[in-house]
This record gives sequence, C-alpha cells and structure tokens, in this order.
Amino acid sequence: MEEKETETEQLKIPDTMPLLPVRDIVVFPYMILPLFIGRETSIKAVDEALAKDRLILLAAQKDINDEEPKPEGIYKVGTVAMIMRMLKLPDGRVKILVQGLTKAAIDEYVQESPSFLVRISKIKEPVVPEITLEIEALMRAVKDQVGKIISMGKILSPDVILILDSINDPGRLADLVASNLGLKIEESQQILEIVDPLERLTKVNEFLNREVQLLTMQVKIQSVAREEMTKTQREYYLREQLRAIQSELGEIDEKAEEINDLKEKIKAAKMPEEVEKETNKQLKRLEQMHPDSAESGVIRTYIEWLTELPWSIATQDNLDLKAAQKVLDEDHYDLEKIKERIVEYLGVRKLKEKMKGPILCFVGPPGVGKTSLGKSIARALGRKFIRISLGGMRDEAEIRGHRRTYVGALPGRIIQGLKQAGTNNPVFMLDEIDKVGTDWRGDPSSALLEVLDPEQNYAFSDHYLNLPFDLSNVMFITTANLLDPIPPALKDRMEVISLSGYTEEEKTKIAKKYLVPRQVEENGLKPEDIDITEDGLRMVISHYTREAGLRNLEREIAGLCRKVARKKAEGKKGVTRVKGANLHKFLGIPKILPEPEQEKSEVGVATGLAWTEAGGEILFIETSILKGKGSLILTGQLGDVMKESAQAALSYARSKAKEFNIPEDFYEKNDIHIHVPAGAIPKDGPSAGVTMATSLISALTRIPVSKDVAMTGEITLRGRVLPIGGLKEKALAALMTGIKTVIIPRRNEKDLEEIPKELREKIKFILADHIDEILKVALLKKKETKKALNRLPVRTVGKRARA
Repeated sequence: MEEKETETEQLKIPDTMPLLPVRDIVVFPYMILPLFIGRETSIKAVDEALAKDRLILLAAQKDINDEEPKPEGIYKVGTVAMIMRMLKLPDGRVKILVQGLTKAAIDEYVQESPSFLVRISKIKEPVVPEITLEIEALMRAVKDQVGKIISMGKILSPDVILILDSINDPGRLADLVASNLGLKIEESQQILEIVDPLERLTKVNEFLNREVQLLTMQVKIQSVAREEMTKTQREYYLREQLRAIQSELGEIDEKAEEINDLKEKIKAAKMPEEVEKETNKQLKRLEQMHPDSAESGVIRTYIEWLTELPWSIATQDNLDLKAAQKVLDEDHYDLEKIKERIVEYLGVRKLKEKMKGPILCFVGPPGVGKTSLGKSIARALGRKFIRISLGGMRDEAEIRGHRRTYVGALPGRIIQGLKQAGTNNPVFMLDEIDKVGTDWRGDPSSALLEVLDPEQNYAFSDHYLNLPFDLSNVMFITTANLLDPIPPALKDRMEVISLSGYTEEEKTKIAKKYLVPRQVEENGLKPEDIDITEDGLRMVISHYTREAGLRNLEREIAGLCRKVARKKAEGKKGVTRVKGANLHKFLGIPKILPEPEQEKSEVGVATGLAWTEAGGEILFIETSILKGKGSLILTGQLGDVMKESAQAALSYARSKAKEFNIPEDFYEKNDIHIHVPAGAIPKDGPSAGVTMATSLISALTRIPVSKDVAMTGEITLRGRVLPIGGLKEKALAALMTGIKTVIIPRRNEKDLEEIPKELREKIKFILADHIDEILKVALLKKKETKKALNRLPVRTVGKRARA
C-alpha cells in the first residue's frame, strides 16, 4: 500500500487537471477499463490531458441523460486516472484506455469551456497497520459471498477471480468487488466516497448479501418454472404412451371419437354451404391440435355453437285463423287492432309460404299487457317464444357478440336466444327498447338496426360466429313505454302499434275474467271461497289504484285474496263477500281520492283535461284579475309549453277585448294571475291553451264557466284550436269526475272511433275549430254578452253536438 502511494506520489499529480464527466460508471483506483468519448467538451479534455502529463480526473455525472452536465450535476469525488492509450474512431468518437490511480475531491472549477478544468485535492486513504481476526473474517466473508453469487450464475471476469484470492488489503478488496458487482451509480459513488477501508468493505458486504438474496429468489422462480415445464412434458409423453397402449389393445381413442361425433353433428345440422365449409375447416384444425392446448378448447366451443344453432329447424305455423283468433281472445280482452294485425299476418302466410316476419313495436304505459301479448301471439302461431330485456343495455357486444380472440367470448343475445328456442322462426320479444343506453363500449341501438331491418337481417353476422345467420323468419316484437327516446332510424324500421290505458269498464271486465280467477288460484282458494262484487271491483279501481295498466289492480286483488286465505286457514267457513261498503276492512283506507267535482260554476275557473303515463286527469285552471301594472303571473310549476299557451291566451283576449265588452287597456292597470293546482306537481304539454283562454276570458268578463264542461286543445294567436293526443284517457278522466260534456278540437274527430262505444254513449263530445265556439258552450250566458256569444249556430249530428 505504501509502495503504491509512493509510486503515485512519484507521478507528481498536479493540483489542477482536466475533468472528464463519466455517464454510466464509477471508476475506482487500480481499475483498468476502456472509455468511448463522443462529447466535444470531453474530447477536448482528453486532448488537453494528452498534451501534458496524460492525467485526467474521472467523475460520474448524476443524470446519465444529461448531454451537457453543469458543475452541480457532477459528483464532487472522483478518481485521478492515467490515459494509457488513445484511438480515434471513424465516426468522430475517441476510445481511450485508462487506469485509476487515486481518489481526489474537486475543490474548484477553474474553467468550464471549451472543457472542464478543476482544482483538486488528493484523498489519502488510511493504512491498515495490522490484519486482525475481525478484518480477516470480514475479508473471507466477502470472498465467500463473491464465490456464492458466481455459483448462482453471476458472470465475473476470470482475471478478477484470480486477483480476488491474492488481495490482502481490505480497501483494494472493497474497490475490486464494488467495481465488478454491477451496482447502481448512486451505490457505487457511495462506496467511492467512504475513505476508511474497513467501513468501505463492510458496506460492500451489505450489498453482496442483498445480491445473494436476489439471486436466490431468481433461482427459485426459474426452478419452479422449469419443474412446471418438465411436468407438462412428462404428462404429454405419458398420454401419448397411453394412447399407444389403447391402440394396441383395440380400445377407443377419445380424440378420434370426439372428432367423429362432431362430424355427425355437422352433418345433422344441415347448415348452409358457406357455414358447413367453415365448420369443417375448423374441425380439421382441431384434429391436428393437442387436445390440452388452450386454442383447441376455443375451437371446440366454436364448433359446438355452430352445430347447435337451428340453421334449418323451424316450427310449423298454425294457419287456422279462427283458432288463432280464439287463442288471442282467451288471453286478452279488447286490443282489437293488434289481434287483427296478427290474424292478417296469418292470412297472408297461408296464401304465401315464404314471407318475411313482421317487426312490430308495442308502445304503451306500464302494465297494459305488452309482454304477455307477445306470449299470446306465440301461442296463437304455434311458435316458440323468446324474450330478452334491453333496459339499461350499454354494450354493443350484447347484441352482436364478442370476437373469438377475447377470453370467454360468447355470441350475442340474439344468437343465444335462437339456440335456446331451438328453431329459426320463434316470436322474439325485445323488451324496453326505449331504455337502451350507450357508452364507450358501443351503441346497442345501432346494432339493432341490422337485426330489425328485413332488408339486412337475412344475413345477420354475429361477431363470435363471423358467419351469416338468416333472421328473416323471426317475428320480432319490441316494447316501449315512450316513442321519443327511440332513435329515428330504429323507429323507422318498426311497425308501431299503440296500446292506450284501459277504461274503468274495461278494467272491471278484465278483473272479472282474468285477474280474480288467477289470484284465487295462486292464493290457494276456490271460486266458492270469495265473492268480489262489481261495485267492490270498481271501488278498488277508482280508490286504490291510479294507473293506465293493471299491475297495481292485480296486487290489490291479490291482497284481498290473501286476507280471505288467512281467514280460511284460521278455520272460517263459507263464502267471503267483498263489496264497496266493506272494502276498507280488507285494503284499509282508500289510497286515491278522485279529483272532486266542482260544486258550482265559478268565474275564472275552467276544467281542462290532461294525459299522464298513468292515464288521464282533470286539471282546474284558475285565473284572478288584480290591480297592478300589467304583469302576467303563472304558478303551479308550469313547463315552457304551458307558459307559452298562457301568453297566447292573453294575446287573444287582448285582440278580442272590444267584442267581449272588456276595457281595451285592461292589461295596463291589472295583473293577471293564472294558477294550475296542485303546485307541487310539474305540468307541461300542448293541450291546455283553450282552457287557459276560457278561464282568462271568464275572469275578465266576470262570466262563470260551466262546471259540467271539460275541454282540451291548443290555441293559436288567431283563436284556432289545434289537435291533441290521449283523447281516450282524457275522456275517461272526465267521466270519472262526473263531467258529461267534453269539448275537443274538430281535427280529433277521427280519434273518436278509437274510443269504446260505452264511453261515447255516456259523454257528449263537442267539436270546435275556434275558441269562440268553445266560449259559446263553456261560458254561462248573460244578457250583455249574449250577442257576442250567439254568433255561431250549434247543430247536433247523431249523439254528438257540433259547434
């Protein structure tokens, strides 16, 4: 050690020398290694060193990606090295061979351009005076650890291994091991900066322990992987031997048996030529694969799907029109339009064997029987029935399936439904088509465009099958509560049939014929155990349910049956009679109180009619005239359409002020307040205009509006009455309130044919083209306004009055 120091001192290391920043290595004393120099500043530093004494300071830079390191980006401690050789390369770089001499610390940067020039101070390493037992043990431990990592696969130079055994200096041993251990720059620099040789060797020993642990774990992982591979190979050879033995013994080969079985299934499926060709191609691939490979499982499942689909299996349609009509009548009351459409289809099908299946869309409120109607149609046709719900569906793959490249891929719900049905011409119901969603996974409603288009679905391609399947024989029926959310392109592909709510009369008949017998049976009763009178049923309908359909009505009837079943189970004998008078004992107090009829005709209060998803309702519109500055106040949570209707009504009243003996400046000195109870319920729609106008003109003229007249229709600035929808439900609401006269737009006359006969007989419908005709009927006449209101004659045709 002392001799080496003397040699170093004899070199007369100067205080100032060029600096070469090194990217990805820390150079230790006595270390010989080649360096490739490419940076211009570094090449100039090498040239400067060669021009003098060939000495240069090698210091590691902190960031290896820094092309132009600054002084703060270079470690302060480095190694003074001798440039032993230098070679200029064709690409402009320089290759040098250097040997580390001694450590040195940078005191000051004398120059930064065109190359680094630094003032240094040599770091003298303390001499170990004696190799004690403790030092000897530490050195042996380090050497043993090095031998261990070599045995575990760590590659070290043979020269290093030879030198390692001959070194007796702890400092040099630490430097040699650290320079060959492959440590990170920060860890190598940490060792370089430790001056005390024993402390440095201890730190190297810690890093060696960590390396041994890492290599042990690596060897363990490799061993497990090798064992697994050996196990798989062993199983493969054993299976092959087993097959050879079975073959010698004449036993059946399972794989050959499976292939033959699939061939029989392909033949029996009677696939189209294109499909059969692809299936046989996949079968040949399967035949050549190892049965335990992952891909063979995927191909096997794919072939099974293809063989199990009903390519050529179809049920025979029941073409007896009278029998089909009878089935439809047994299952559902009324709904004549839909029944007629199904019987028409059967009639055409009877005359023409090959025809495309219709694509129907039943639109109506909840509980009116859309889904059960699909089952009834399937029964009438003699076909299988399949139903899937589209509500909340957001993934396009639900319709078209996943591609076979995905793990766990399956065909879409359409193909799955056909496999489940076992025929290619079922009645396929797609429920809740108005509630289909969309997100980043695709748009299912767009995928349905192909399914529900007769011009495309004869060659429907599922992503999983990737082969065309003919859907043209399927009768698709979709259901929806509302038409608005359905995309226009999808709506255009379907034949829309509307199902409106049921009248009280219809609900009573349906309850008697279907609901009561069903609930009596489901609750373990016999028909003679319970007797629900007609007035009892009507009371349930009007005071315990408010809906267009029948679901809540059936729940209430089920509640009645449960009460009777309990009494019977407790030992009560005889029939239990349920009527209007004792209904509250079974169902509690009434849940629904119908809107009360007005006690008398009042000024500024007109009766309108509204449509809701639960059926029709009456709507009282109240108007008050107050002293003010001409403001129009609208309350009752009105929507934008109703607010605009109120504005139109006011404008019409102002334009007709003279004819109705109203001061022409009435709106300048008064505030007009229009209110629609109840205030907690939001309201909107284009059918309250005539009611608002009537209420407003009544308040301005002080003429009462007849309490026996209800009205519906939109108004224009010229007073024309525009048509509305939901006439049946609105008429039913008027009748339930005791109103027998309903004014409707003349352009809704065609809709009267859709209203049941018993409802038309109980209500007098008055048709109106203009608001003046409505005012003539609705306002109670006074002498001073008689002339204004008697301009238009009234003529009666049949049971309808025409204004």
